[in-house]
This record gives sequence, C-alpha cells and structure tokens, in this order.
Amino acid sequence: MERAPAPPPPPDHVQRPSALSAMRYPVFRKVWLASASSNFGGMIQSVGASWLMISIAESADMVALVQASIALPVMLFSLVAGAMADSFDRRKMMLGAQLFMLLVSVALALCTWSGLITPWLLLLFTFLIGCGAAFNAPAWQASVGDMVPRVELPGAVALNSMGFNIARSVGPALGGAIVAAAGAAAAFAVNAVSYIALIVVLARWRRPAEPRLLPRETLGVAIAAGIRYVAMSPAIRTVLVRSAVFGVGASAVMALMPLVARDLVAGGPLTYGLLLGAFGVGAIAGAMGSAHLRQRLTTESLVRCACVAFAVAAAGAAMSTWLPLTMAALLLGGAAWVLAMSTFNVTVQLSTPRWVVARALSLYQMAAFGGMATGSWLWGSVAARDDVRTALLGAAVVMLACAALGRWLPLAKLTELNLDPLRRWQEPATAVPVQPRTGPVVITIEYVIREQDVLEFLGAMAERRRIRRRDGARNWRVLRDLADPQVWIERYETSTWLEYIRHNSRLTHDDATIPEHLRALHQGPGAPRVRRMIERQTSALHTVASAGSSAIGETLIDPNRSP
Repeated sequence: MERAPAPPPPPDHVQRPSALSAMRYPVFRKVWLASASSNFGGMIQSVGASWLMISIAESADMVALVQASIALPVMLFSLVAGAMADSFDRRKMMLGAQLFMLLVSVALALCTWSGLITPWLLLLFTFLIGCGAAFNAPAWQASVGDMVPRVELPGAVALNSMGFNIARSVGPALGGAIVAAAGAAAAFAVNAVSYIALIVVLARWRRPAEPRLLPRETLGVAIAAGIRYVAMSPAIRTVLVRSAVFGVGASAVMALMPLVARDLVAGGPLTYGLLLGAFGVGAIAGAMGSAHLRQRLTTESLVRCACVAFAVAAAGAAMSTWLPLTMAALLLGGAAWVLAMSTFNVTVQLSTPRWVVARALSLYQMAAFGGMATGSWLWGSVAARDDVRTALLGAAVVMLACAALGRWLPLAKLTELNLDPLRRWQEPATAVPVQPRTGPVVITIEYVIREQDVLEFLGAMAERRRIRRRDGARNWRVLRDLADPQVWIERYETSTWLEYIRHNSRLTHDDATIPEHLRALHQGPGAPRVRRMIERQTSALHTVASAGSSAIGETLIDPNRSP
C-alpha cells in the first residue's frame, strides 16, 4: 500500500509557486493523473447524454435539463457530503463515490444498448451520476490540502481545473466521434471504464493517520456547525453569493451548447465536440495563466475581469453563425470560467481551517451548482419560448451584473492566514466531577477595563462575539457591573462540557489576536477571571440531594487559565 507522507515544505530556492509546481508532490500527481482519466470519460458521457437527449426528446428544455440533472445533486447533497468528509476518511468516501458512479454508468450503457432508454430515464441516470460526484467533490477538494503545502494550494486548485478542462478540450471531440461512429451506448461504456484508474489509485493511497482528540460529531451536529461557521464568516458568505450569480449566468453556455452547435452553427455531434473542445482549451490557458494574473490583480479585479470576459463570450456565441468565430468566443469563455471558479474555490479554502474545510467547500458548491442548475432550467425555458440567441444574450447581462455586484460585495484578498489550531488551551481541572455530556455549561470571563479603553474593548468584543458564535457558543452576552463600572463580564453557553472543550479547541492562531488584545486591555490583578458553571433546575433539588451532589448551580472556577 502506498502511504502518503506529510507534504514537505517547498524548497528554499522556490520563491513563488508556479502553475505546475504542485506536481512535485507524488500523491497529488498520481491522483491528478487518474482524475484526468476519469474526467475524459465524464466528458465523453456528457456528449453522449446531451446528443442522445436531442434525438429522443422534442423540446429544448429537456436538453438543458441534462446539465441541470448533473448539477442538482450537488446542491441537494453537498452539505451532507461535506460533513461526512470532515468526520470520516476522505479517501474512503472518494473510493465509494467512484465505485457507485462506475455501477451507474454500466447500467446506463446497458439500458441504452438494449433500447430501453427514455428521456426521463436518461435524466435519472445522469442525476445518479451527479449524486456520486456530489459525494466525491468535497472529499477530493478538501484532500488537496492534505497532499500539498498551503502555499501551493492556489496552484493545485488551478491544476485541478486545468485537468478537468484538458479532458474538456479533447474529450468532447472524441465523444462526438464515438457517438457518431458507435452511438451513445459506446460513450457511456467508455465512461464506465474511465473510473478504474482512479479507483486503483485511491485503493493504494493511505492518508497519514490523524489523531482524533475528541469524539466524532454526529452528522446533524456537524452539518449545523458547518452552516454556522460559514454564516459567521463574511469572506465565505460573499463567495457564496458571487458564485451563485456567476453560476446562473455561466450555465447558459454549457447547457445550450448542443443547441448552439445544431441551430446557430448548423452542425452535428462533431461540431458540438469542437465547441466543447474550444471551451476546454480556453480553460487550460486560463489555468496556466492564473498564477501570473494573481500576482498582478487583486482577487476582486480578477473575478470582475472574468465576469466581463464571459459576458463577451456568451454574446459572441449568440451572434455568431460561423464556427471559427464561435470557437474563439468559447475560448474566451473557458478561460474566464476557470479563473473565476478556481478563485472562488481558493478563497474558501484559504479562509477556512481544516476541521471544517469540506463543509465550507460543500456550501460553496451548493451555491455555485445551485446557480448552475437554476440557470440551466431558466435559459432552457427561455430558449424553448424564444430562441437560443435570446437566452445567451440574457446570460451575458447576468454576467455583467455579477461583475457590478463586486462594488457592494467584493471578495476578500487572498491573505496568508494561519488557520492551524492554536492548541494552547487545555481542559481545566474541576472541583465538581463532570462528564462529556454534562451541561448546559455557562462560562463567564471578568475583565477590569479603564473608562478610556471602553470603546476599544467593545470593538474587540464585537469580533470576539463573531468568533465565539462561529465556533459554537450560544447566548453570548457582554455585561457591565452597575456597582463597579470598570468591571465587564463576557458570558456565553455551550450545550455540554464536551462542546465547551470542542469550542475552545477550534481557536486558530489567527483568532488568537483578539484574546491577546483583550488581555492587554485588562487592568485587574492577574489574568481575567474565568468561571465555569453547570446550569441546574431548582425543581431537581430533591434529585440532586438524594444523589449526594453538591449545591445546585455548581461553580467551577479556574482564574489561572486563559478564557
């Protein structure tokens, strides 16, 4: 079995990661190459499904629903998949997803070959393949951070996009040739075979064992923690909104490309493959140039340029009836696509600690693919009611709106945050015995603040509140003593003692600046005083007394430990 060592730091002579430098890491390189093989099969299958739908369905909206049926499962199941990827072995999740997609692809090929396929059955099979992709994607994207150092992450994400689009540049043309020569069933069979290489690589890979210091969260609790973390992280929330709008506009080109090939350019399966290939070649160019562009443009400027470029591409595809001109427009669209999507992905990964990264990525995917699924349905309906040209021009307007949205919702800069766990906090000893399930737990932290420092203290407390709530605290409050105006008390709750430990273990090095700032403002003797209390109901007094417990409302005080 192949065991993956921890990614070594980049060599001293490497000053800046290049577009291909992540390939120096063996595990990433092998998984990337196997994924590229699978991506080829996926592109061939996509061509077969889209062209088969044209031949067995009568309306344009059914053709667009092929793309929607692949994107919809990502929107529906990504969050569950992300919670599982953060809680369980990501390698096993990817392996299971690949085996599932292999079986579905075999069944699709057999049904098509035997003549049993119908439009709705085809949509069901593509939906199931999309379900496999939905469970695979968060685990795969979160695993990239396990394969390469953090400094290589933007390049590795761009390489993943490039690998997908290398397949897109060649796979569709090959898929069109396979469909034209042997039919859609052969395309589906090729896709089934393409999963084998990745399954073998994943079966041989062994991630380093990570010590689990705390019990695994239940699925529901893990999902809630992921939603809460993203909801309390402004940088990630912005990515979700922008990626959803981008997905609505960008989906038109991919969803309607079979109709562009047939109706605007007057071609067949090979023409459709060439258009997809042009889009893929543009995406490769965008991925190769992404490192260069990130050194010269801010994150927001890069996304705005990508949105405008995609709008030009959609409008160009709408107005052109000449194949070379349409291919040129799609070259531009492919480059814009990969630059925007990889930037969204990297922004989420660099803004999220490892304990919740798969859930944050899954929410990002839900937003992006939810936008794509909505856009595929919307532009398919517009094309069915009016025509393909109108739908593409409408999508171009949406892309311009996405660029303008950056004025009010700009993306955060890709700064180098240290999101590793701080690991300074240790579970305190208590005078009253506690179990992991003991709770609710109430925590108060007492500060002595000079009058001239009150505004600065409250400003730091605003950020403290966001971090506390993001990491699981409930009912956070800041109180001022009416008898002594210099005394301020921070108060919050956790459901159990275990959740209190988990809450404090989530503090990162980047978060540590706030408690350090608060301790610097504290003017009392020693560190701020911490009280840890168990909430008890007075109606249970006789139960507590009969059990030989101490008084109701036990107080666990340890003033020597940091809050």
